[in-house]
Amino acid sequence: MKVLNLLFENDLDETLIGALGITFKEAGPDKVVCEMPVGPKTIQPMGLLHGGASVALAETAASIAAALNLNLETHYPVGLEINANHIRSKKDGVVTATAVPFHRGRTSMVWEIQITDEEGKLISVSRCTIAVVKKNKDER
Repeated sequence: MKVLNLLFENDLDETLIGALGITFKEAGPDKVVCEMPVGPKTIQPMGLLHGGASVALAETAASIAAALNLNLETHYPVGLEINANHIRSKKDGVVTATAVPFHRGRTSMVWEIQITDEEGKLISVSRCTIAVVKKNKDER
């Protein structure tokens, strides 16, 4: 979804999103769905999906979802806290993150993110709190 690049200062492919091969399948204010390959860039030394890569995927989904709920000319989203429970391992293929809101407030948002495999089996579940930060006048 290259259209997302129009919302942000940096080309998403030139960020961690690009480095991990994350792609967006759906992006709206009520749900963001993105995918990430499980392979050399996202596995740990034992050959399994790295928990940190799963957390990066989850926070990406939550941050983009939060951004789609903001006026990015006046505010921006910043990850404040994330937790993750890794349920099942994965050695290859693709994982899909789906972020949906728990809470959307003026100064913070909380998103639930489920990461599943190609068969819909739960790999990881996260909750991510996003701070809504007002831009300074010089940042606008």
